[in-house]
Amino acid sequence: MTYRQEEITPYGNDGTKGEQVERMFDGIAHSYDLLNHTLSFGIDKHWRKAAIKSLTPHAPKHILDVATGTGDFAMLAARELHPESILGIDLSDGMLQVGREKTARAGLEKTIRFQKEDCLRLSLSDNAFDAVMVAYGIRNFEDLDRGLSEMCRVMKPGGRLVIIELTAPRRFPMKQLFRLYSHVLMPALGRLISRDNKAYAYLPATMEAFPQGEEMQQILSRAGFKEVRFKRYTFGLSTLYTATK
Repeated sequence: MTYRQEEITPYGNDGTKGEQVERMFDGIAHSYDLLNHTLSFGIDKHWRKAAIKSLTPHAPKHILDVATGTGDFAMLAARELHPESILGIDLSDGMLQVGREKTARAGLEKTIRFQKEDCLRLSLSDNAFDAVMVAYGIRNFEDLDRGLSEMCRVMKPGGRLVIIELTAPRRFPMKQLFRLYSHVLMPALGRLISRDNKAYAYLPATMEAFPQGEEMQQILSRAGFKEVRFKRYTFGLSTLYTATK
C-alpha cells in the first residue's frame, strides 16, 4: 500500500525519496538539534521522555534506535533505561557523525554505537533486539509497510516497539494555528538557521500527510505487531505509539 507521505519528497523528482532524505539530512545535520528544539519550543524533550518512560517497565537490554539522527533519543534511552547496548541507525552519514561526537562527549560511546543502514533493507539479524524505537523519523520512510516489517523482523518475540512522531492537529483552533505555523514560521526559521530552502517545507508537509491515530494502529497491526496503542500529546502535535511483537 502507498501512503501519501511516501510520495512527498524534499527536492521534487531529483532521485528517490530515500536518496533525497539522505541528502537533506546530510545538509542540515549541524543545525538539526538547534532547529528541533527551537521549532518545538523545547517541548520535543518532554515527548521523548514520555516515549522512553513507556519502555521502563520492560527493562530492555538491547535496543535498536531507527532513524537515530544525531542520537538524542539513543542518549536519553541510555541514561534512563541503562541497557547493555543501543544501536543507532540512519541513512545520513552527516547525522551519524554528529551523533558519534555527542555520544563521545557524554561518555556513552561504550553503550551506544552508530551504523549506517537503510531501514527498508536492514543488515541485522532476526530476533536481535528487546526493543525498537523511532523518534520523529518514521514519516520519512520511502516504504512505511516495508520499514515496519523489517523492524518487526529484527525484534525478539515479546519485544517492544515505541514510535513517537509529529502529527498535525485535527481540531479547531489548533488545526488552523498549526497550518499557519507550519507553512509560514517553520519554513522561514528553517531557511534562516539551516540555509536549506526546502527541508523545512518538506517536514511539515509529511506531518500533515502521515497516517495517524486509528489508521496507524491498523498499519502496525498488519506489520505483525499486537497490543498496539497510541496517545496524543500537546493538542495532537505529537503521538506516541506502543506495540509488542
